[in-house]
Amino acid sequence: MSPLVITLLIVGGIFILIAIAYINHMVEQSKLKKARLKADLNDRLRRCADLSESMPGQLMTPQLKLLLSRLQLHFSEHLLALDKSAASRTRVDELRQLTALGESIAVRNPPQPVLNEAKAKEVRFQLENLHGQISRCAKEGILNSNEGKHWLNEVRHMLAQLHIEFFNNLGQQALQQNHPGQARLAFERGVQYLRKQTDPGRYQAQLKQLENQLARANAMVLETVKPASDEASELTQGLEELDDDWKKKNIYD
Repeated sequence: MSPLVITLLIVGGIFILIAIAYINHMVEQSKLKKARLKADLNDRLRRCADLSESMPGQLMTPQLKLLLSRLQLHFSEHLLALDKSAASRTRVDELRQLTALGESIAVRNPPQPVLNEAKAKEVRFQLENLHGQISRCAKEGILNSNEGKHWLNEVRHMLAQLHIEFFNNLGQQALQQNHPGQARLAFERGVQYLRKQTDPGRYQAQLKQLENQLARANAMVLETVKPASDEASELTQGLEELDDDWKKKNIYD
């Protein structure tokens, strides 16, 4: 075998090894990309499903339930292209049936009263999650621009509803516990929050209610302060009479 043939065989072998390494690299990259996409779709699907099931009933509407079902269907269909399992097909079929109901879709979320700061933070986190999902879907074209803007405004409205309920419940609890000062502070925070809204006209009824509650709590605070003022006046009057007696005694002595 001539040196030229040997050289060509060596070069060809090296080329084949490089090609094999490159193909393996591309296959691994494709697998990694597929795994990342699958993980991302599963995560977004899980988040939308959690929001759909766990959002407090007082904030969940048929329109929102339908939106979350549509997003779940979108992610599930893309997952089906990566995972042809029976479970994936069943999930897609169920979500298609749900979204076909339109706004007649059932809403079974039970109300969850926002009675303390911990619950308020929990619901706020859910709304932030919802805001993030809608924003991303709008950027990716899953939701059109107008629909994205509409739902972002609705999330802000839901956040306002959360604050109204929280401050109102906080104030009512304080009144029931005979703490009018704390109640006044809660109602006052609610009034200030609503007055700062970019669309205050939307909350006129709630603002009026909180203002009435604030006036009631303020009157109760003043009522509790009044006896103390009367007692102070009686004490001052007693001291003045004692002082007059003392002065008279000094004069007669």
